[in-house]
Order: sequence, then C-alpha cells, then structure tokens
Amino acid sequence: MGILDGIRVLDLTNVLSGPFCTLHLALLGAEVVKVENPKAGDLARVLGNVPQYNKKLMGTSFLAQNANKKSLTLNLKAPEGKEIFRRLVATADVVVENFRPDVMPRLGLGYEALAAINPRLVYCGISGFGKDGPDAAKPAYDQIIQGLSGEMDVNGDERLHPLRAGFPVCDTVGGLNAAFAVMAALFHRERTGKGQAIDVALLDSIMPLMGWVAANLLIGGKPPVAMGNDNMTAAPSGVFRTGDGFMNIAANKQEQWEAVTEVLGVEHLKTDPRFQERDERKKNRKALTPLLEEKLVEQPTGHWVEALNARDVPSGAILSLGEALAQPQVAHRQTLATVRVDDEIGDVKLFNLTAKLSATPGAITSPPPQLGEHTGEVLGALGLTPAEIADLRSRGVV
Repeated sequence: MGILDGIRVLDLTNVLSGPFCTLHLALLGAEVVKVENPKAGDLARVLGNVPQYNKKLMGTSFLAQNANKKSLTLNLKAPEGKEIFRRLVATADVVVENFRPDVMPRLGLGYEALAAINPRLVYCGISGFGKDGPDAAKPAYDQIIQGLSGEMDVNGDERLHPLRAGFPVCDTVGGLNAAFAVMAALFHRERTGKGQAIDVALLDSIMPLMGWVAANLLIGGKPPVAMGNDNMTAAPSGVFRTGDGFMNIAANKQEQWEAVTEVLGVEHLKTDPRFQERDERKKNRKALTPLLEEKLVEQPTGHWVEALNARDVPSGAILSLGEALAQPQVAHRQTLATVRVDDEIGDVKLFNLTAKLSATPGAITSPPPQLGEHTGEVLGALGLTPAEIADLRSRGVV
C-alpha cells in the first residue's frame, strides 16, 4: 500500500517542475492522470538525445519524470473538454498545473471555479514568479531563474563566473517544493476537511537553498566570493589533485585538519601560523592547497580516500555520471529501478522514490504512458460510452 493510495491527482503540467512534483506523488501511490493536449502532449515528449524516441513522443526527458502516471488527452479550450475536466475535478483530490498564472482563470478553470465544484480540492499552481507581484506575468525557464535568484552568482571561480548549475536545479527544487506543499495541504485536509490553493514560485523555491551563503550577506554583510570547487566554510575543503585524477576532501573540524597532516606526512603544517587555526587556514587556502597536493600526487585517489576516511576525514573520489550511477551503494539503495516501456524502447532505468518509508514504501509500478494511453479508461470511468468517446476523438476534443 502506498501512502497516497486512493488520492487522485489531475496533472496539467509540462516539461519538468510540475512533472517532477507529480512524479513523487505517483511514486507514493497516488493515481496521477496527466491531462495532455491531444496534438502533442507534454513538450518533454519530444525532448531528449534519442531522435527516434522523440518521434514516438516518448523522449528521454519525458521518460525520466512520468512513471506510474496515466495519460488522458483533452482539449481544454473546447467546451466539451472543459466540461469533462470539471467532471474529473469532482472526482479528484489534487490539481497541479505549471502554466502562467493567468491561463487557468482565462479558461474558466481557476481555483475558485474548481473549488466551487469540489471544496476539498487541493490546487497547486507552479510558475516562475508566483501568481502576483510585479514579475508575475513574465515568462521563465530554469536558466532565467538561476540568473535572477543569485544562484549563478555563487558558482564558478575567478575564471568562469557567473556559472549555471549543470542541471535544471530551479525547476527540480520547485517541483520538490510543490510536492511538499501538496502533502502538507492533504494533511491539513485530513484535519479540517477543507482544500486550499497553493502558489509555488521557482524564484522563491531556490533561494532558501542558499541559506548559508545568503546569511553571510544578510547578517554578516559579506557578499559571496566565487570560489569554484573550494568550500567557503573550511580549509582544506574542496577538490585536490591526486596521482590519477582528483578527489574531494572536507576537513571541516580542527581534528580532521590535524588528521590530514598526519596521513599526508606533513605534520609540520599543524604549527605553521598560516594554517594553525581554522580562520587562518581559510584566508591562506591558496598557499595550503599546493603544499597538500605535493603529497597527494604521490598516490592514486583510492589510496587517499581509504586512508583519510579511516581517520574520519570525509573524502571521496570525483566520479563521472556513469560511474556515480553504477556505484554499489546506489544499487544497494535501489535508487534506480528497471521498467519496460514497450517493445521498441525496451527496458530503461529510472529513479525510484529515494526516501525510504518503512510502512508505505514507494516504487515504480508502471512505465511512463504513451500519449492518450488511458483516455478510454478515464472517460469510461466517468460514464462515457465507447461511442461518445469515439465522437470526441473525431472532433479533436480528446
């Protein structure tokens, strides 16, 4: 049993932030019905690096975010499509959309209209800037939010700055924030019987993740310094060259720093006034790093990782993405699950729910859906006959 068994979610979202939100609800057992336009569906269906999958409307970007979901095609601009959606809302617990804030009200399907049909409805709108305010109407993609949030200002170094994160961090975090808010609203509904509207902005969502960096500015009065792979909070803490590549060392405590000097055989640095105290080491990190790397290059990464971890100094290799995904620990945790999509695409590996719930574990139970795969099933459950569904298909409503 999933913790959200019996919860129906109508998912009107596209691409990443919204689908990432509803993916987590689906992995927890909710029935998530993707409501997609009949012509092409979710834009992510044509996004990815395998052209033949894009032509099938099953792009890798879509596959990544849509396991455990059903697909219903529905033209929400058509009067019949709106009426069907209103009937679905009467059966639903949650609606999630990531249009611009004015789209659903213009369709006559905003929160107030839907709450009149179903007062217990939890309605979550995800947008770049939120539903109101001076920037509410502006378009936004992940990279735009990365720039406007200050996230790009804390990345990079003196050679490459500002620098975007290598994956859509704002979209992803916005989706997680939305899923968290939906769960909270469902809990509130259990207590009160009442639904509510949720307004999630990508700009709001990413900023608290920079809490430590922002606190240095808001409270300490110091703006961020682009430090690349170095950790601002301690030294030595960052990336270091070894005999066969690079590794991460995070000696954040005084005793860890002293252990580093002992493992590397540079105990004399303990009493060097430039490195003796934590704040002095931070000021002099550019002088410290080459002194440590002189020793680190004498042995491969694996040697140092084992030796430093044995002394309780957090250390690790820097892996390629492929190596990271193939780690024994990742396999042990069942972070990835294998699911069969169809005969042409075959088996693919997708991310599981990574939170481990002892009583109600989440899991992938069905592959990402073909466009409109469940239209007949969902409409039939509403009471529409096969002839009525065929008529709606012929007129492009579904």
